[in-house]
Amino acid sequence: MSSIKIRTKQFEEITQIRTLIAHPMETGRNKDEQGNLIPAHFIQELTVKHNDKVIASSVMGAGISKNPYFAFKFKGGKAGDKINISWQDNLGQSDSQDKILK
Repeated sequence: MSSIKIRTKQFEEITQIRTLIAHPMETGRNKDEQGNLIPAHFIQELTVKHNDKVIASSVMGAGISKNPYFAFKFKGGKAGDKINISWQDNLGQSDSQDKILK
């Protein structure tokens, strides 16, 4: 099961992309119940593609909240086009999800 949920909506010439990513986003500064530091674990790179062309890219740090939500708008997009969202975190884990516009 993917960690990425994608919702899209089209308005005339604009396409809106909303995504929710299931990820712990630990800063490395929080402590567990025993008082031990929880190791840093956060998304470092987020990429959004439209038909394999990068339309948004972000490099992030540990200051993003758990299960982050992102929203984007771009000009263009039509039924049948592919949206791809992918991420990679500081531990080398990654995920990717496609959505076909309707």
